[in-house]
Amino acid sequence: MPRIEAATVAEHHALRRAALLSAGRTLLAEHGIDAVTPKAVGEQAGIARSSVYQYFPSTSALVAAIVEDAFVTANATIEEALAHQDSPRDRIDTYLRISLDLATGPSHRMFDSVDPSTLPAETQQRIDALHHAQTAPLIKAVRECGAPQPELAVHLIAGMMSAAARAISMGADRDATEHELLRAVQHGPVPQ
Repeated sequence: MPRIEAATVAEHHALRRAALLSAGRTLLAEHGIDAVTPKAVGEQAGIARSSVYQYFPSTSALVAAIVEDAFVTANATIEEALAHQDSPRDRIDTYLRISLDLATGPSHRMFDSVDPSTLPAETQQRIDALHHAQTAPLIKAVRECGAPQPELAVHLIAGMMSAAARAISMGADRDATEHELLRAVQHGPVPQ
């Protein structure tokens, strides 16, 4: 019988699943979607390929779980950072800083190689819900600042965020880009 590496079987399974997701994120970010196979992920996590199938029945299920887990982790990071901000404007600035960190970090690179249309429909629905949950605090803060169309303002802000992340990936100074992003948002779609 395999050795249990935690206090309970449930904890053992949770640890192994987390190790597989972490290994999959690393492979996806560093080598693209073709590198994410049960064998490669198992090797990266130190878990036999046959055991990978106990957690994920297919490669597509594994990729779907990796993408969902990345959203859950990002949302938790944003939520934690916003919990310490009182004013809506401070929440907007913090949201933008954290989101820019996430958008330019290694975890986000993995999304570049995933075609969302290849994910199962139920995964796409969960990702849509997670994305909505991710933007909800920004919409709320923008609304509290008095924007007449907060959802539209957030779409515009998302475009600026995407442009800022792209600029950084092309070599722009990270701090200067963040500064200009915050300035553009503060003097653009969010009323003073």
